[in-house]
Amino acid sequence: MDTTQLLKGVLDVAVLAVLRAEDGYGYDIVRRLRDAGLGDVGDASVYGTLRRLYAAGSLSSYVVPSDGGPHRKYYALNAQGRSALETQTTTWLDFAGAMSRLLVDDRAGASTNGENR
Repeated sequence: MDTTQLLKGVLDVAVLAVLRAEDGYGYDIVRRLRDAGLGDVGDASVYGTLRRLYAAGSLSSYVVPSDGGPHRKYYALNAQGRSALETQTTTWLDFAGAMSRLLVDDRAGASTNGENR
Protein backbone atom coordinates (compact mmCIF):
# COMPACT_ATOMS: atom_id res chain seq x y z
CA MET A 1 0.00 0.00 0.00
CA ASP A 2 1.28 3.47 -0.87
CA THR A 3 1.49 5.27 2.46
CA THR A 4 2.09 8.71 0.92
CA GLN A 5 -1.64 9.24 0.34
CA LEU A 6 -2.44 8.08 3.88
CA LEU A 7 0.21 10.42 5.23
CA LYS A 8 -1.27 13.42 3.44
CA GLY A 9 -4.54 12.83 5.25
CA VAL A 10 -3.00 12.66 8.72
CA LEU A 11 0.00 14.98 8.52
CA ASP A 12 -1.76 17.83 10.34
CA VAL A 13 -2.63 15.67 13.34
CA ALA A 14 0.82 14.04 13.29
CA VAL A 15 2.53 17.44 13.45
CA LEU A 16 0.21 18.60 16.23
CA ALA A 17 0.93 15.39 18.15
CA VAL A 18 4.68 15.86 17.84
CA LEU A 19 4.40 19.42 19.11
CA ARG A 20 2.22 18.36 22.06
CA ALA A 21 5.29 16.99 23.82
CA GLU A 22 7.77 19.74 22.97
CA ASP A 23 8.14 22.82 20.76
CA GLY A 24 10.24 22.29 17.66
CA TYR A 25 11.71 23.82 14.54
CA GLY A 26 11.13 22.52 11.03
CA TYR A 27 13.82 19.89 10.60
CA ASP A 28 13.48 18.77 14.23
CA ILE A 29 9.78 18.09 13.61
CA VAL A 30 10.59 16.15 10.43
CA ARG A 31 13.12 14.05 12.35
CA ARG A 32 10.69 13.36 15.18
CA LEU A 33 7.99 12.27 12.72
CA ARG A 34 10.44 9.94 11.00
CA ASP A 35 11.64 8.57 14.34
CA ALA A 36 8.00 7.84 15.20
CA GLY A 37 7.74 5.61 12.13
CA LEU A 38 6.59 8.03 9.44
CA GLY A 39 9.67 7.51 7.30
CA ASP A 40 8.00 8.63 4.07
CA VAL A 41 7.27 12.13 5.35
CA GLY A 42 8.83 14.79 3.15
CA ASP A 43 10.52 17.96 4.34
CA ALA A 44 8.46 20.18 2.05
CA SER A 45 5.20 18.60 3.20
CA VAL A 46 6.02 19.25 6.85
CA TYR A 47 7.12 22.84 6.23
CA GLY A 48 3.91 23.47 4.27
CA THR A 49 1.86 21.91 7.06
CA LEU A 50 3.59 24.08 9.67
CA ARG A 51 2.84 27.22 7.65
CA ARG A 52 -0.80 26.18 7.15
CA LEU A 53 -1.34 25.30 10.84
CA TYR A 54 0.29 28.58 11.89
CA ALA A 55 -1.88 30.59 9.48
CA ALA A 56 -4.97 28.77 10.77
CA GLY A 57 -4.11 29.82 14.33
CA SER A 58 -3.26 26.36 15.72
CA LEU A 59 0.42 27.15 16.31
CA SER A 60 2.42 30.01 17.70
CA SER A 61 6.04 30.62 16.76
CA TYR A 62 9.17 32.26 18.08
CA VAL A 63 12.74 32.66 16.88
CA VAL A 64 15.75 31.32 18.75
CA PRO A 65 19.24 32.60 17.87
CA SER A 66 21.76 29.94 16.90
CA ASP A 67 25.50 30.09 17.50
CA GLY A 68 26.29 27.74 14.64
CA GLY A 69 24.07 29.05 11.86
CA PRO A 70 20.88 30.89 11.05
CA HIS A 71 18.23 31.57 13.67
CA ARG A 72 15.63 28.83 14.08
CA LYS A 73 11.90 29.40 13.97
CA TYR A 74 10.27 27.24 16.63
CA TYR A 75 6.62 26.24 16.57
CA ALA A 76 4.49 25.63 19.66
CA LEU A 77 1.03 24.22 20.16
CA ASN A 78 -1.37 26.85 21.48
CA ALA A 79 -4.87 26.47 22.97
CA GLN A 80 -6.54 26.29 19.56
CA GLY A 81 -3.98 23.70 18.44
CA ARG A 82 -4.54 21.58 21.56
CA SER A 83 -8.28 21.66 20.92
CA ALA A 84 -7.76 20.71 17.27
CA LEU A 85 -5.46 17.87 18.32
CA GLU A 86 -8.04 16.55 20.77
CA THR A 87 -10.80 16.62 18.14
CA GLN A 88 -8.61 15.08 15.43
CA THR A 89 -7.35 12.40 17.84
CA THR A 90 -10.92 11.30 18.57
CA THR A 91 -11.74 11.26 14.86
CA TRP A 92 -8.59 9.27 14.06
CA LEU A 93 -9.15 6.71 16.82
CA ASP A 94 -12.74 6.15 15.68
CA PHE A 95 -11.63 5.78 12.05
CA ALA A 96 -8.68 3.52 12.86
CA GLY A 97 -10.90 1.35 15.05
CA ALA A 98 -13.44 0.95 12.27
CA MET A 99 -10.71 0.05 9.77
CA SER A 100 -9.14 -2.42 12.21
CA ARG A 101 -12.50 -4.10 12.75
CA LEU A 102 -13.04 -4.34 8.99
CA LEU A 103 -9.61 -5.79 8.37
CA VAL A 104 -9.71 -8.23 11.29
CA ASP A 105 -13.28 -9.29 10.52
CA ASP A 106 -12.33 -9.80 6.88
CA ARG A 107 -9.40 -12.03 7.87
CA ALA A 108 -11.49 -14.01 10.33
CA GLY A 109 -14.25 -14.48 7.77
CA ALA A 110 -11.79 -15.55 5.09
CA SER A 111 -10.14 -18.13 7.34
CA THR A 112 -13.46 -19.60 8.43
CA ASN A 113 -14.55 -19.82 4.81
CA GLY A 114 -11.42 -21.78 3.93
CA GLU A 115 -9.86 -19.05 1.83
CA ASN A 116 -6.11 -18.61 1.88
CA ARG A 117 -4.56 -15.18 2.00
